[in-house]
Parts: sequence; structure tokens; C-alpha cells
Amino acid sequence: MYKNIILPASLLAATIIGAGMFALPYVFAKAGIFSGVFYLLFFSLIIVLIHLMYADIIVRTPENHRLLGYAKIYFGRIGFWLAFLLSVVGAIFALTIYLILSVSFVNLVGGASWPDIYKLLGFWFLGSIIIFININKLTISEFSILILSTFIILALFFYGGADFGRLSAIPLINFNYFFFPYGATLFALSGGVVIPTVLGYFRNNGESVKKAKLPIILGSLIPAVIYFIFVAGVWKLSGEISEDAVSGLVNRLPFLFLAALGVLGAVSLWSTYIVIGRNIKKSFEHDLNFPHFYAGLIAIFSPLTLYFLGFKNFLGLVAFVGGLFISIEGILIILMWRKASKIPNENQFFQKINPFIIYGLLLVFGGGIIYTLIY
Repeated sequence: MYKNIILPASLLAATIIGAGMFALPYVFAKAGIFSGVFYLLFFSLIIVLIHLMYADIIVRTPENHRLLGYAKIYFGRIGFWLAFLLSVVGAIFALTIYLILSVSFVNLVGGASWPDIYKLLGFWFLGSIIIFININKLTISEFSILILSTFIILALFFYGGADFGRLSAIPLINFNYFFFPYGATLFALSGGVVIPTVLGYFRNNGESVKKAKLPIILGSLIPAVIYFIFVAGVWKLSGEISEDAVSGLVNRLPFLFLAALGVLGAVSLWSTYIVIGRNIKKSFEHDLNFPHFYAGLIAIFSPLTLYFLGFKNFLGLVAFVGGLFISIEGILIILMWRKASKIPNENQFFQKINPFIIYGLLLVFGGGIIYTLIY
């Protein structure tokens, strides 16, 4: 159970739990309590399906690729370059989001007097030097980080007892902001980048990849539960709910508590940063045939370049990446799965999916893209 369920599920869950979580208290407060619960439940179910579809594409396709390679197989050059935009450019934007948020966590451990650029560069350097890492060691470290992150989030929730008075200031539902959490929630729950790594974990250990189905389901659902606890805890304790969640906790919690939150938050971001950076590197290696060294340089320096080009708005980037890049990625995975599902494989995850579910998913993602581009 530990080897075939807990570790791979932890790899997926710990990768998902990252920067997007810290946008949720603010966007859910704007949209209302019921709206926040709805988005967590609804998108969790959608993400489970998308992750399983992506895993099904991988096991049904003989070649070893990432999203770029599979898009080229099923949709030719147009699909390939669309997937490039999504999986590489979108992932680089995601890493930029992690760099921006890292500054807030360093501030929690007493680094508020340091220049922000030093904090950001320190996080970037530590994440960059460990882009190359063994999968089995990665799963163990991710499991540890998931346990520690869950512990600190629970401590945050229970600190101060049952004082939920501040929640009364948050509306149950605000229709003026009902669609506001779309991009942030989708970004916070998406973990498709690590699905090939989860399957690779089973292959490397001589296990059938079909055993990955339950870990993928659990690893996709666990973050939603942790997010709910985190959001409620931040709402309960923050004097003013900040866009990055943690800034609003300063002067509301003891220093040791803030320091622990800062350290574990930074480590959690760092672990996900490594996984995403590793996937970017592998995409350039496997799908564009870049040399190992140059692929690593692109993964390392691209997010830093975007930051210095002016992409520094945390909440705006989260909503943009989730609402546009991840929505288009979801559509692409659905369309690829429809083609791949005709290829029989003994390890397949689905026999078939109801067409109404497929069309419903396409409608949700298509509507989200339109909303993101308009607003």
C-alpha cells in the first residue's frame, strides 16, 4: 500500500499543492463561501477525469513522450505547436508564479528587510540546481513534504480554537464575482505535468502502470480537501485577506508559527518548482531533441527571464495561466484521448466515456477560455 498507493499519490498531490493554493482564500472570499466549495468539488472531479485521460493516452501510445509528442502524433504539426504553447510556455509562466510567491514566504521567516530580488534569486537558485533528480527519491521527498504541509495547514486551521467570527463577513455567494475563481481554482488543482512521472514510477519499479489509477484519483482529490482547510484557516485568522494569503497573517500569528509556515511553504513551492522544471527539461529533450545540457538551461533561465520582463502580478498570472493555458490543455487532452481510445491496450484506464461528459467538459473549458480573454 505504501509503495503502490501512498508514495505515487503523494507525488501527484504534493506537486499539485503549490502556488495556486495561496490565491484561493482571496478569490473565494470575493465569490462567496458556497461558490468556493462548488469550485473545489466541481473542478476536482473534472481534474480527476483529465488526469486519467492523460494517463490513458500515455499507456495506449507506444512512444515515450510528454504532451508535445503526443499532440504531434495525434494532430500533426499544428497540434505539436499548440501543445508547445501549453506545456512549455504555460509551465514556464507557472514557474514564474512560484518565483513571485517565494518572496512572501521568505518574509515570514524574518527576511522582510532583505531586497526582494535576493529572496527570489535564492529560491530560484535552489530550485534550479535540483532539476535533475531520481524519480524514486523524488517520490519519498514529496511524501514527506505533503505530510509536513498538511500538518502546518491543520495547525493553521485549529489555531485560535473555534473562532469563526470573521467568516460572517464573507458572503455565502456573490454573483458579481461568481466566475472570478475559475482560473485560480483550475491552476491550483491541475497536476497533469507530473502524470508521466507517476506512470514512470511504476515502470521503474517493475509494476503494471494500471496500478496507477487509484493513486491518480487519490492524488487529484487530496489537494481539494487540504485547500478547503487552508482557506477556512486563513479566513479565520486574517485581519485582511491578502491576494497571496500569507501576507495577511503577519502580526496575527506568533513568530515561530509564521516561521514554520514560511519554511514549509517555501519547501512545498520548491518541490513543485523542481517537478515542473524537470518536465520542461524532458519536453525539450524527448520532443524537440535538444541536448541534455541546453534543455536544462532553458528550464532554469526561462522563468527568471519572464520575471525580469515584467511578469510580476501573482494573482493576475494565476488566473491567466489557469483560465487560458490549462483550459486549452484540457481540451487538447480530451480530443487526443478520443483518438487514442481506439488503440487497444491491456493497461488502459477507460473502456469508454459517455459522450455527454466529453461535451460537458469541452463546454466548461471553452467557456473558461472566453471568460479569461474577455475579463
